[in-house]
Order: sequence, then structure tokens, then C-alpha cells
Amino acid sequence: MAEKICIDQLGRKVSIPDKPLRIVSLVPSITDFLHYLNFDKEVVGITKFCIHPDEWFNTKTRIGGTKSLNIEKISALNPDLIIGNKEENVENEINALSNHFPVWMSDVNSFVDANKMIQELGIVLNRQNECKLLINSIKDSFQNLANFGQNKSVLYFIWHDPDYVAGSFTFIDSILNTFGFVNHCKMNRYPDINDISIDSPDYIFLSSEPFPFSSKHIEYFEDKFPTSKVVLVSGEMFSWYGSYMLKLPSYIENELINKL
Repeated sequence: MAEKICIDQLGRKVSIPDKPLRIVSLVPSITDFLHYLNFDKEVVGITKFCIHPDEWFNTKTRIGGTKSLNIEKISALNPDLIIGNKEENVENEINALSNHFPVWMSDVNSFVDANKMIQELGIVLNRQNECKLLINSIKDSFQNLANFGQNKSVLYFIWHDPDYVAGSFTFIDSILNTFGFVNHCKMNRYPDINDISIDSPDYIFLSSEPFPFSSKHIEYFEDKFPTSKVVLVSGEMFSWYGSYMLKLPSYIENELINKL
């Protein structure tokens, strides 16, 4: 089968079949993206966290967690393309897979990175036109809500005990800024709140993932930040990139607005 050389988002050269026929996705949002592009037959393996779409979660071979891949099970699937992510996956496992299979790695830390990933995977998957239309749709729908946050400050919590927040140089930070919020954490990546000298922001966002924040956690954060409004938010909406981004404007206009 004819192959092409593609550069992934880590700058690695990857030799990929012109038409991949056995794809393994190591990232939930990329699995959803592959479904959006109608790769139902080609996708042969997904992680246990790839919960969308339901029919794939119930029928596709699950190859472990994003950070605990079952290398033997993946090898048995004999993939001709594996798609991973620098933040979601573990380097030594990616290296082990790369010794035997084509592994294209994404690295998404901003709205721009997300659109670049869609564009580049359009080339990898021979779906350039569909991906161009997707990018345009995302940009148009996001533009209408650019001032939604009204420059209100937000601390976005991703974990509890210890309490970690999303800081600068993260996709979550970029999404907050894109919709007119100001991330109250200026440290990079995901610092412990105890390492930050910080006053109360306008809002405390408690994400549904990776830590499953729920109503039972609200009182704790209200006591910790008495002048802030504590809001439960969908982690999928704020951290999933690719085609899932199309759902974010509707979520903001129909759900989040009622919580602020």
C-alpha cells in the first residue's frame, strides 16, 4: 500500500498509509472526531475512556486507559495508524508502540492548536474538505460568544485533594479566554492551588473530569472562596477538542448561562 510522510504536532515524521484501514485512537476527543468523519469501519480500537459515541463504546475493542495502554491488545489489532496525545498518553508507552506501528501525536494547548490538529489530521486521513468545513464552523460559532465571560475571572479546578487548577498554556485556559473569561491562575499547566498566592475570583468552576466534582463539593469551595460563585461545569465541554467543540456554544448558551 502507498504511504505518505506526515509531520505530527510533536514535529515527528510518521510514515502513514494513504488510506488507513485499521485505526486505534488513544484519546477520547479524537475518537469522537473519527466518528464525526465516519470512520466506523476503520477504527478498531479505543480506550476505556472513549465514551462517545455510545455505539463505539459498546462495540469497539477497548485497549486500556489513556495512561495505561494494553500494548499487547493494541499489537493484536495490527493497526496501520495510532493517534495519541502528548498530555493524555504516557511517553514510554507511545515510544513502545512507535517501534512497531505508525503513531501520529497531537499536542493541543490552545484554540489555535486544536484547529491545526483538525487541519493536519484532515491530511493524514484524506478528509481535507470535511476538516476545513469543520474548522470554519467552529470559528463561526465561537465568534458569536467572544464576549460572553465579560472579563470575569475564573479558577478552573480539575482535581480535588490535592486541589489542582488549569493554568496558562492549557487548552482549558485558551477556551476560557476565547469566550471572554480571564483565567485567575497565571502559572503554567496544572499547579496545586496551595502553591499559588491568589485572592478570590469571580467564579470557581468545578470540572466534571478528570475529577468527578459534584454538588457535595460545592460547600467546601464556598468556604474556601467566600466571595466567589461556585459552579459545576462539564469537563468534556471545556477540555475536548476536535468535532466536540461544535457542542460548546450550545452548552454555554443553554446551560452555563443559567448557572452564572
